[in-house]
Amino acid sequence: MDNARTDTTMSTETFQASRWTSGNFLFPTVIEVSDKAVMRRKRRWFSVDEMSISLSKVASVHITTGLIWAEIRIESSGGSDPLSSHGHTKGDARRIKELIEGHQGAQPHEAPEGAQSE
Repeated sequence: MDNARTDTTMSTETFQASRWTSGNFLFPTVIEVSDKAVMRRKRRWFSVDEMSISLSKVASVHITTGLIWAEIRIESSGGSDPLSSHGHTKGDARRIKELIEGHQGAQPHEAPEGAQSE
């Protein structure tokens, strides 16, 4: 089979904000989650604003849900500005959180300096 490598890496999943929410009518915000990073891409008339956070540096994922739409806020442990996006469906917001937490749970944890491993 040609798909021998796909079982070890996660494919990139893309989530687009609804065009019915403010600021997303012409150029909706897109969030991409891969096995290495989470990235927010916001197009404008003559530019693109991209922000990414390595999944190993994600400190928290916060979801605020409304009646229909959800806002997602991803904070990094590096102290940089949080990655935030509004206008996603509740299911998409939960899936983004699930992907990030699933990847973090699969990573081996490093022992702090000075700690002995058994």
